[in-house]
Amino acid sequence: MNILITGGLGYIGSHTVIECINNNNNVIIVDNLYNSSIKVLHNLNSYLNKNIKFYEIDMHDINNLEKIFKENKIECVIHFAGYKAVGESVVKPLKYYDNNLCITINLLKLMEQYGVKKIIFSSSATVYKESEILPLTENMPLGVTNPYGRSKLIIEDIMQDMANADNEFKVVILRYFNPIGAHPCGLFGEENNGIPNNLMPYIVKVAKGELEYLRVFGDDYNTKDGTGVRDYIHVVDLAAAHIKAITAFDFESNINIYNIGTGKGYSVFEIVNNFEKATGIKIPYKVVERRSGDIGEYYADNKKARKELDFIAEYGILEMCHDAWNFEKGKN
Repeated sequence: MNILITGGLGYIGSHTVIECINNNNNVIIVDNLYNSSIKVLHNLNSYLNKNIKFYEIDMHDINNLEKIFKENKIECVIHFAGYKAVGESVVKPLKYYDNNLCITINLLKLMEQYGVKKIIFSSSATVYKESEILPLTENMPLGVTNPYGRSKLIIEDIMQDMANADNEFKVVILRYFNPIGAHPCGLFGEENNGIPNNLMPYIVKVAKGELEYLRVFGDDYNTKDGTGVRDYIHVVDLAAAHIKAITAFDFESNINIYNIGTGKGYSVFEIVNNFEKATGIKIPYKVVERRSGDIGEYYADNKKARKELDFIAEYGILEMCHDAWNFEKGKN
């Protein structure tokens, strides 16, 4: 299958490129390098022994984006491109709506124009309303606490409207929980400049001595130790879920939604303890105020993905911590 991967040089995108090519698909990547690097493309080509077709394009520019559809027979799109920092989205909501919605609408216009009927969308568990009932199933109430999550939910609605209007248009929505870790080869992982927004990149920067201590955003949540609890999944497992998701295009329903997580929640302190165990490095921390837009606890009910896609996460928390550190220390 010829698969267009938007944001294919990013953290999750690059790992999914590897999975797609290793499963005998042809990949075309579009990325504007806003939160990625051309070095990732060189590493992909070297690691996979391929010359992957790449377009450096800002997807706001629909005329430039159209070149990809003119020059390639696209059969499926995996859509990662978009801004993703929850905290930043609260401070700069228009930036998130302008980017995440506009580039997606441009993509969908071209898919419709060129008869591309299959898309896997990188959504998020942030679309769920905060709930005392856990784990979260796919049919639980939706409701967001930040503009990032709202942009994802709006895109989900747009894609479902398109699928309702065209029975041939097939949509698979994957609601990710919290991807961490890195590829075991050590070449691909989460790059962050400055102070990271996500927990694991923050921990590894403290481990390297680039940051003095980890900021823990609140220890007064109604959780096992007062810190936020999340369902963390190894990024290689998450990437593999996209290969499994391709099978859903053959299902009778043309809209299929799946949680992609492990089904287990870890607190911030548990992640810190597991990182210390995996690496032998002590992580100093300070508890600071809660971060706007955060919720206390969520983790996935992953039964639907297991049953319908035969997807089960294989990596454990110690491997996630080890691989994240292996990637980071390998950058020296």
